[in-house]
Amino acid sequence: MSEADIRAERLKKIEILKAAGKDSYPATSARDTSAADFAATFDALEKSGKEIVVAGRLLSVRGQGGILFADLSDGTGKVQAVVQADTAKDAALFSETADTGDFVEFTGVAFKTKRGQPSLQVSAWNMLAKSLLPIPDAWFGLKDEELVLRQRYLDILLNEEVRGMFVRRARFWQAIRDFYIGRGFLEVESPVLENSPGGADARPFITHHNALDIDVYLRISLELWHKRLLVAGFPKVFEIGRVFRNEGQSREHLQDFTFLESYEAFSDLQKGAEFVQELYRHIAKEVYGKYTFEIGNHTVDLADEWKAIDFCTALKERFGIDALACSEEEAIQAVRDARIEVGEQLNKARAIDHLWKSVRKTISGPAFLTGVPVYLEPLAKRLPENPQLVERLQVIIAGSEMGKGFSELNDPVDQRARFEEQQHMRDEGDEEAQRLDEEYVRAMEYGMPPAFGFGVSERLFAFLENRPAHEAQLFPLLRPKS
Repeated sequence: MSEADIRAERLKKIEILKAAGKDSYPATSARDTSAADFAATFDALEKSGKEIVVAGRLLSVRGQGGILFADLSDGTGKVQAVVQADTAKDAALFSETADTGDFVEFTGVAFKTKRGQPSLQVSAWNMLAKSLLPIPDAWFGLKDEELVLRQRYLDILLNEEVRGMFVRRARFWQAIRDFYIGRGFLEVESPVLENSPGGADARPFITHHNALDIDVYLRISLELWHKRLLVAGFPKVFEIGRVFRNEGQSREHLQDFTFLESYEAFSDLQKGAEFVQELYRHIAKEVYGKYTFEIGNHTVDLADEWKAIDFCTALKERFGIDALACSEEEAIQAVRDARIEVGEQLNKARAIDHLWKSVRKTISGPAFLTGVPVYLEPLAKRLPENPQLVERLQVIIAGSEMGKGFSELNDPVDQRARFEEQQHMRDEGDEEAQRLDEEYVRAMEYGMPPAFGFGVSERLFAFLENRPAHEAQLFPLLRPKS
């Protein structure tokens, strides 16, 4: 039977229900017992003979003649309901109009079937929401990947593994929130719409603000707002929020995603590294109850020692290039010699970054990347012993970047100079270089304390789940169906 025929048949059933005086989409439900509570208190319910009301989606209806068995799910568990012609009001109407996928409520008492199955002996029933389309067979489910993502609600309904992943996703962010609040951080909210996007090397989305009649940007980072809060006197702040980057899409990259950023005044890189290790281990323990993960072809133990990897040394060993002393031409030639495919115009910074990413893919971690050149990080403090490098750490897990932190640059003169260099790169065609943000520099001129800042995106969750980033989002953006 075609989908159109099924819809037509079910619309007829709505008319049958209406003729019987039953609303197919009532505004209220008398449900007073969840499936989980039914299972947990079944013995007491059976002994008391108390009449209760359960509600949920019909997963199956089976039987014949005067007795039907219906499996009901409400998201907390399942209940088997027994509808008998001689004990349930409107039993024949239920048999005639109910389909799998419908939301119904059953009134009845707890009892055990002859086979000892805890069940509900139904005395009355009501339709709560008549489904017009059939739920796909749970055994075969949805096979087409795009259909799975487009109809994710069915994927979650039919696939316990997927459902469990999104429960873990919620626990992932809650574990992070608990970790920060437990350490005295203040949770804040920063603007999503900005006059000037900053805090990351990324291409922004642009939209128009009608009331002010100006173009604005969707934020690509939370950083510059949070550091204004350090200027304002808040010593510890964090935010979990959405950011938007108008870039390519891959197994690891999405254009809109959830991001954590935090800033702690009077902290530094060494204290920050210890803090980050504690955070990741806390997440692993609270969400997964383990520290070891199989991610792609990597095995990662977060409880293991986090080794340090020096950026310049790694590039020298792999490509024979000095990231500090090489010219732009030498850096670009090294990318060509390594046959690394790039889809952008190269300058020295982008070329060196591509070389590093090639090295990074081979590192299982957990590890901290350190010793990054200043020209790759315009917002971090310089190393006192080598001003060409910055005090930055990057978390490496399973060949990818899984978080970044640094001792925050709080020298407004140095910050302005680096912004100007970034702006020059933009003017030369680098669309991901950062902009000169005069308002942020002015805030810093009032004085910003030394601080450690850190950020990590939901990519960490996707990796711990060993899934592509888009599969670990509830509703990833897709092209409209043609």
